[in-house]
Amino acid sequence: MQKLEYGRHISVAYHGGIGVALAQRLEKLGTETAFAVSLAAAEWGAKGNKIYPFHLGDLNLPTPKNIVEAMDKAIADGKTGYCPAAGIPQLREALAEDTGARRGLKYSPANVVVQPGGKPVITKFIQSVMNPGDEVLYPNPGYPIYESQIEYFGGIGRSYRYIPTSNGFAIDIDQVKSLIGPKTKAIIYNDLQNPIGCESSDEERQAIADLAIKHNLWVLSDEAYFEMRFSGSSKSIASLPGMQERTCILYTYSKKFAMTGWRLGAAIAPEELSTMIAKLNTNDESCTTHFIQYGGVEGIRGDQSGVATMLDILRERRDTAVSMLNAMPGVSVHSPNATFYLFPDVTDAMAAKGIDDLAVFAEQALHATGVSFCTRRHFGRPQPDEKRNYIRFAFSGINNDQIQEGLKKFGEWVAS
Repeated sequence: MQKLEYGRHISVAYHGGIGVALAQRLEKLGTETAFAVSLAAAEWGAKGNKIYPFHLGDLNLPTPKNIVEAMDKAIADGKTGYCPAAGIPQLREALAEDTGARRGLKYSPANVVVQPGGKPVITKFIQSVMNPGDEVLYPNPGYPIYESQIEYFGGIGRSYRYIPTSNGFAIDIDQVKSLIGPKTKAIIYNDLQNPIGCESSDEERQAIADLAIKHNLWVLSDEAYFEMRFSGSSKSIASLPGMQERTCILYTYSKKFAMTGWRLGAAIAPEELSTMIAKLNTNDESCTTHFIQYGGVEGIRGDQSGVATMLDILRERRDTAVSMLNAMPGVSVHSPNATFYLFPDVTDAMAAKGIDDLAVFAEQALHATGVSFCTRRHFGRPQPDEKRNYIRFAFSGINNDQIQEGLKKFGEWVAS
């Protein structure tokens, strides 16, 4: 028997059906709790209730047609067997050139290891650089798989906080400094952040780089949303002096190309690290699906009009949601320049409704309005001094008319 707490399955005297206990390390394995919210929403919907799905960062937009056609051609051409563990040469070359050009860096195919999605980059980075007992810093709130994999492989996770500002959120650099000790091996850094939608200033990015260099730390730079932006241009911490040689970039096709279910991504790293990640590929899955990689080549080399259209649609959704949320009493939210997440402060709205628990607020909102969303507690254990309450809205999987309809109901409920 198990219960779920902050993305973690806490074992409660569970044994397998044959009476033999499972491995104890599984008690340290967390999960992506947005899927638990999906289950609750599906169960409520199965009872005949309309659901407005703001909970999961999936896209309800189609993969661009030229990418699908390239994959279909690869299947027709017989690209259905094994391929090199690190990926087909054409894709590694395309990723090296494109990633480097967008960041002002020079990469070679040897720096690129193709993955079945972006998520495997997290676990293989941790396996490659962290020994049991080492400490790894990670963002909180942040993607829950960071903490899960650090602890699963015997490391000690040290979470760092974000501070609300007039421009969204900023990393508490002083806290980061205080967390670094003799056992610190790496820092996970998610510029263009999930769930809070913020991005680093040049000064903040440089401060993280300075700490990594000073303390000789590895850096995992999660850049899943590097090209998922509505204004401005993205910058990578790997581009700063002294950082390329210690930074592993997490690249994924899931967001920019609406390819979440394709499971295609890459680790882009110094060759000493990429070689080890490729070896883990051989042990874990042999190779990323062969024919899908040809779709990946087309995504980078081919027509980009489908990507531009998708960004226009998401920008409209963002603007609608931000406007409607900020019009609600007791709710405030910053409009992000990138990602497809909003992180509204609902502290005052909860107080007005006499609710002091985020889980209760989310459940009552679902049952009263059909609006389904994650809360701050789905993205790591709250910091001890947190006083404000936040929820997360993803606008990637819901059409603009449904955003308007759902948030109208949510706003009326908040105001009631």
